[in-house]
Amino acid sequence: MTPRPPAEGTAAAAHAAPVAPPADATGNWVDRYAPAALRPYLRLARADRPIGSWLLLIPCGWSVALAVRMAGTGWSGHALGLIGLFALGAVAMRGAGCTWNDILDRDIDGRVERTRQRPIPSGQVSARQAFAFLLAQCLVGLGVLLALPLFAQVVAVASLGVVAIYPLMKRIIWIPQLVLGLAFSWGALMGFAALLQALPAAALLLYAGAVLWVVGYDTIYAHQDREDDVLIGVKSSARLFAGATRRWLVPIYAGAAALMALGLWQAGAGPVGFAGLALFAGHLARQIARLDIDDPAACLALFRSNRDAGLLLFAALAVDAAL
Repeated sequence: MTPRPPAEGTAAAAHAAPVAPPADATGNWVDRYAPAALRPYLRLARADRPIGSWLLLIPCGWSVALAVRMAGTGWSGHALGLIGLFALGAVAMRGAGCTWNDILDRDIDGRVERTRQRPIPSGQVSARQAFAFLLAQCLVGLGVLLALPLFAQVVAVASLGVVAIYPLMKRIIWIPQLVLGLAFSWGALMGFAALLQALPAAALLLYAGAVLWVVGYDTIYAHQDREDDVLIGVKSSARLFAGATRRWLVPIYAGAAALMALGLWQAGAGPVGFAGLALFAGHLARQIARLDIDDPAACLALFRSNRDAGLLLFAALAVDAAL
């Protein structure tokens, strides 16, 4: 999920010859079924790669389930409606974040093999068109925001600064994944804010654990582009940890699980919730054991498996709240 821009330089090479992605290049639904005119915009929003929306939504689900548990009300129509609202918001704001990233990196993405076919550097969409699309997605996000209670609105708006600066962090700090974690984990606060009108200790602990989870899985993801990052001087945890990545992931993932366990304890979670967390932690341990930083395809598969890990924990927390 972390973008990898190439070395600074002119954009002339990137825009000299627009590169259209081959039809049905990946077999995803956008390439197969979407109208041709919409495909560049759907790719801007990464609709062809829904894993990011899942990973943005999952902490929202955790927080709603734990807030339901703390409220002691069981799963009401309001709580279920929040899941739907957060799902819509996750898709819209993840798309907006990716579009914003592509606008900022439009002059350099065309020089990296993995990103040169993105809509802006390939000439399928202009920067002005992309910006208009960004505003449209933000309007959808605004609609979701206005449907939330005032306290939740304030909490949500507080995330925008982190979201805005994230694409620049890979040029500044060695672990931009930490800033991504701060942004992508914000949903761990939102369920509490919307249902309880407060941010108890359980919310803060769950959020901190989710941040470490994001740092871990995006470090795995970043190893796909490690060689490009070295050539162009872009910072990432994959470069920082390098061959010691597996050793670094142990305390990162262990810290994530420990903080989440404290959050569950603070929320009064029961045995089913903790059993789900144990399975979640086991999934993270399996990722560490199977990691091969020199196999990009394997790194991508491990990264994507975090959706299943997160949904497993959500299912356990949802059942725990119902019980």
